[in-house]
Amino acid sequence: MFHARCVSILREAEDALGELAQARTEPQGLLRITAPYDYGTSVVVPVVTAFTSRYPECKVELNLSDKTVDLVADNMDLAIRVGWLADSSMQARRIGSFRQYLVGHPQLAREIAELSEPADLPSLPFVANTALREPLEWTFTRGEKDAQTVRFKADIAINTTPAVMEAVRQGGGLSVLPDFLATPNILTGRLIHVLPDWHLPSGGVYLVYPAARFRPSKVSAFVKMLTNTLKR
Repeated sequence: MFHARCVSILREAEDALGELAQARTEPQGLLRITAPYDYGTSVVVPVVTAFTSRYPECKVELNLSDKTVDLVADNMDLAIRVGWLADSSMQARRIGSFRQYLVGHPQLAREIAELSEPADLPSLPFVANTALREPLEWTFTRGEKDAQTVRFKADIAINTTPAVMEAVRQGGGLSVLPDFLATPNILTGRLIHVLPDWHLPSGGVYLVYPAARFRPSKVSAFVKMLTNTLKR
């Protein structure tokens, strides 16, 4: 108990010193960030490289994991979380959103063209993303009144989203991918957007900070660069 109290006191002292220094210095020091593997690879990594180029006194340690990292225990400055947040004592801010698309390989184009509604989908092979809370059950909506919930059977089950995408690109079956991964593949013809008139639930992109912590200039500068990138 005494140790925990002293750690808290020392952290507050470090924050106070950091706040004084922030007013007169460029961002500097080690910035520790955690993000999901897929979003981190496709969106956060390019921002990290731009950030270290712009602020050479900063170093970045990026922890990519589809598991929820404990920000306090792992001494993280910032988490980027994608989807739907659970209740927490952490401080969160929504900075963006993403859509989910059901996609398939062009070799399934004939079968996909014959689909008329989500109820027809279970006849096709499916790649399940076991990193999700419920990888096999999906609710599709069209307009304000039409809604259909579909239960798939997994022909292949994989625990990371980029690997699921690769399985779909290799013809393993249909699957659901976030737009930041699916869209480039749809535009280049590597994947087909299945039943585009039907929509899956959208999710949020969040910044999550340790509770009641001072935010150094390195955190503020990175957040500004990330949010500007998302706006563009």
